[in-house]
Amino acid sequence: MVGVYSFGRGLFHKEPVAGNSTSYKFFYRLKADHVVLSQLFGWEGALALSSREFEGLYVSPQFPTFLCDTNWLDRQFLGWLLRKPSFWADLGTRTKGMGDRRRTVSPDAFLSSTIPLPPLAEQRRIVARIEELAAKVEAARALRQQATEKTETLVRAQAGNLLSCIDADLTELRDWLDSNRDGIQTGPFGAQLGSGDFIDTGIPVLTIGNIQYNGLKIDSLQYVSDGKAKQLKRYSVREGDILFARMGTVGRCCVVPQEAEGWLINYHIIRVALDRSRVEPRFIHWIIQTSADVSDYLDQNIRGATRHGVNSRIVGSLPCRVPPLDEQRRIVAYLDDLQARVDAVKQHQAATAAALNALLPSILDQAFKGEL
Repeated sequence: MVGVYSFGRGLFHKEPVAGNSTSYKFFYRLKADHVVLSQLFGWEGALALSSREFEGLYVSPQFPTFLCDTNWLDRQFLGWLLRKPSFWADLGTRTKGMGDRRRTVSPDAFLSSTIPLPPLAEQRRIVARIEELAAKVEAARALRQQATEKTETLVRAQAGNLLSCIDADLTELRDWLDSNRDGIQTGPFGAQLGSGDFIDTGIPVLTIGNIQYNGLKIDSLQYVSDGKAKQLKRYSVREGDILFARMGTVGRCCVVPQEAEGWLINYHIIRVALDRSRVEPRFIHWIIQTSADVSDYLDQNIRGATRHGVNSRIVGSLPCRVPPLDEQRRIVAYLDDLQARVDAVKQHQAATAAALNALLPSILDQAFKGEL
C-alpha cells in the first residue's frame, strides 16, 4: 500500500493490507507514470507523481489516479505545479464537506483546475530551470543541517572534555543531597493525585513532558487548587532542584528555575534536592548531560530494559566527580556562556531554514508566471 504526504512531499510506503481486514472492494494499482490525488487532503497538497519505486503497489479508492496526455503536458511540469501552495488553495475552493478533516476533493474538482500550459519545449525549459534552482536550495538546506548538527554536538563535546579532566574522587549523587529535605523524591502516586484534581488555574503541576534538557517547557501546564497543593507539599519543588523524567529518554532532566518555586511534580518525575552549600545544581546538570561516567553507568543499568527509564536507586547512584565549589562555578559559567553562544547560532540557523523553506514556493511562483 502507498499513501500521499500533504504539502507536496510525495508518496510513501504504508503497511500491507490483508484482504480480510479491509472493507474496500477494490484498490487502484499504481503505474510509474501515474498522478495520485488524495481526495481527503488534496486541498492541503496531498498530490504527487508516482515513480518506478511505487509501480505495482496499491492505493485505496480514496486516491484516484490520472495519466498525462504527453502530447500536451510534460509530466514533470505538472509535478512541480502540484507543489504550489496557490494550486492547493485553488483546489480548496472546490471541496465538499464541512470542516478541514471532512473536506474532500473529487476527481472532477481536480480536473477542473486551470493551469498555465505553454508549448512542450517551454514546459521542459521551465522544468530544467526549476530543477537547477531546487538542487541549489536542497544543497543549501543540507549544509545548514550539517552546521546545525555540528553546533549541537559542540557544547557536549567541550563539556565532556572539560569534565573528564576534573581531579576528584568518584562519588554518587546521593552523597550531595540536602539533608534537611527528602533528597530524592518520586512524585505522588495515583490515589494522591488524580485527573479529578485538576482545574483550569491554580498551582502548576509538572508532568513528564515539561522536563527538557534545555529547561522546563511550560506551555502545557496542569493545575490544582491551593488546598490540594498544601496536601501535596512534600512534592513541591524549589529553585535549584533537579527534575528527572522517569520514563522515555534516559537521563532527561533539568534544573528548576526561580519562577517554578513551589510548583508540584507528578508521579512520572523524580525530584532531587541538593546541598547547595557544597554543590552547584547546574554543575550536576552538566555532569548528567555530558559525563562519560554517567553515560557508561546508565548503559550498564538500563540496557536491555523493555521500557527505558530511571528510578530513585539509579538516580541516587549516578557517578559524580565533584571539585570544590568555586571550581564548579567556574566550569558552569564557561559552559553556560558557550551554550548561550551556540543557542544564538541555532536561532540564526532557524531563521535561515525558514528563508530556505520559503525559497522554493517563490521559485515555483515565478516559474509559472513565466518569470524564470
